Amino acid sequence: MTLPQDAFKTAYKPKKNETVSKIESSLDKLLVKLVHLKDAIQSCLCNLWTKYLPQIGKLKSINYASSKAFIKRYKWRILIILILLYAGSKTYDYFFPAGKKASGPQTITSIVVEKKDVPLIIEATGTIVSNSIVDIRPMITNTVTKIHIKDGQEVTEGQLLFSLDDRNDKANYEKLKALADDSQKQYLRAKELVAKNFISKAGLETSLANAKSAQAAARSAEVQLSFDLIRSPINGRAGIINVFPGSFVQASNAVISSTNASATSTTGSMVTITQLNPINVQFVVPEKDIPIILENKKADEPLKVKVTVGNTGKTVYEGQVLVIDNQVDPAIAAVRVKAQIPNEKMELLPGQFARISLNANTLKDALAVPTQAIVISPTGRLVYVVDKDDKVTAKPVKVTYEYQGNSVVTGIQAGDRIVVEGKQNLRTGSKVRESKISKGPAPAAPANNAPASEQK
Repeated sequence: MTLPQDAFKTAYKPKKNETVSKIESSLDKLLVKLVHLKDAIQSCLCNLWTKYLPQIGKLKSINYASSKAFIKRYKWRILIILILLYAGSKTYDYFFPAGKKASGPQTITSIVVEKKDVPLIIEATGTIVSNSIVDIRPMITNTVTKIHIKDGQEVTEGQLLFSLDDRNDKANYEKLKALADDSQKQYLRAKELVAKNFISKAGLETSLANAKSAQAAARSAEVQLSFDLIRSPINGRAGIINVFPGSFVQASNAVISSTNASATSTTGSMVTITQLNPINVQFVVPEKDIPIILENKKADEPLKVKVTVGNTGKTVYEGQVLVIDNQVDPAIAAVRVKAQIPNEKMELLPGQFARISLNANTLKDALAVPTQAIVISPTGRLVYVVDKDDKVTAKPVKVTYEYQGNSVVTGIQAGDRIVVEGKQNLRTGSKVRESKISKGPAPAAPANNAPASEQK
């Protein structure tokens, strides 16, 4: 089957320049000769097949001996045919290379790389903890006479919570107060007598010591009386009240509540006051990320955090780090960090599970590209850079930071145009064209959410 000459001539368009026209004319003639050569080769092969087919058909069986005899007899003809086929294939590939035979440029989506500041984000999980929490316990063993608050009530510092039976303590205080007042009067009378030389100075000093001792005893009784009025030491919310009017309470460090068929008795915490606004969140940072946060901490810049609670993540609470622990826990190779966040609506409670994004540092003038633009090859990671002629070149890159679909890389320059989508079948030197509708994401840095960061 012969190829029409017009198919070769359409690949070349004549120009006004005579030299170019002569070159094109020579190429056309050469291509015509190649077509005739191809036709001659095909005709020769057909003649050989027609001539020797009957002889091959007469062979009852093809074995090694007959094949060897056939090749030995017609070896020069077979060699010439193979040389002609090889020369024709190479000539065809020379004038019609694989690149020119391709279907056309590959459609891609690309972006232009720009320098920008990229925050280093460390992601962690933690627990909501109270900024201040106090278990209210009695200082003395006594009986509750009145409860001045309700379960879950908001209380302020100094607000009266419980009243205990103070009859005995009040009587003791009044007794000691009267003795203190009497001792003070005797001391004043002794001063007058010393001035008139009715008593010695030693008697005056004894009177002064008795007055001071009586006053100290009165103040001690007053303190003991104050234990019968239990007040809140902080602002916060009261929890469930564990005692009732008439309950017998004891001074204890352990919270013990026991219930039987007749009553509930409590030794220890009568109620717990929890400060909810502001509230804290506690989490751990991996050991490998400690230098990053300490470097920013030395610059006296507050470390910002963003906290979400629950699976919805609709509400984001912004705060800052309060303290980084002074030692690493060797069991988990991490350091504890505590941050504080506002809680005006009282929606957060201690013990809740939280997700934390810590803005540990900022990479200045970094080159951020979409992670999907990076190709993982046997030799490493690379990106395809498009030149001004719309041809791509594979350039190796090194990823220094990766977070939420964006990667900070080295190995390329600002202003380079890199392929984001359509890179599957690309090779160095491939021709590409930009998609009319860009679907590739811009290389935006994660501004308001880190990995924990991932250093590579």
